[in-house]
Amino acid sequence: MMHYLLVIGLQVLCIVHLMRNSRNPLWLSALIFLPVVSALAYFVVEILPTMGSNRHVRTARAVAVAKLDPERDLRAARDALDLADTAGNRLRVAEALAALGRHAEAVPLYRESISMTAGDPDVPTQVKLAASLFDLGQGAEALALLDSLEEASGQSERDRRALLRARALDHQGRKDEALALYADIVTRMPGEEARCRYAALLIEQGWDRKALKVLEEVEARMKRLDRQQRAADAGMYRWATEALAGLRARGVSA
Repeated sequence: MMHYLLVIGLQVLCIVHLMRNSRNPLWLSALIFLPVVSALAYFVVEILPTMGSNRHVRTARAVAVAKLDPERDLRAARDALDLADTAGNRLRVAEALAALGRHAEAVPLYRESISMTAGDPDVPTQVKLAASLFDLGQGAEALALLDSLEEASGQSERDRRALLRARALDHQGRKDEALALYADIVTRMPGEEARCRYAALLIEQGWDRKALKVLEEVEARMKRLDRQQRAADAGMYRWATEALAGLRARGVSA
């Protein structure tokens, strides 16, 4: 019975896809009179290739691969470095290590990649080095490095650096400066990391009503996303939900 339902479900899926996407009408006859073979063929030929172009499918696939084989990218990067000891390949290994949270190993490779790069310093790599230094607890060095860089030309890159700088300032106890940076970038940055970090610092500093307003914005935006879209920032959304519930339980209102 279950097998029969699966076949019917796949057949219906393929026919709906066919009608919505104006595929070759010859498929319709095949799907009706040869449901099993034609449905499998249609899925492979018409549906499967288009799934790779869907951003959410690609993200879900990348997350699944990362969970099943977290060191896949690191092995590939090290293989490339074994073949050619270049600045780019050292950078690739450093990025793979940083993605695994192995910042103590990533930092020297970032430095080597920068020193091997001819001409002006590689600013994007220096920003990545600053991020790893911060994650190692070396906030002062990360902040000094960020402050030494020339200003980014694009607004999105300026905001990404500002987010890292705000975190470093917070780590150094410069709370008011961090709050001012967060208040500026939350109006522009996509995603919710900046809002959540801003709300957390507001709560820490006793600004519960302001934090409530920020977290209500996160909640409203979160409700417009499906489960797959929320998955990438699941931890952040979970924290926001718990923090908002805690504020409401204490009777905080906007």
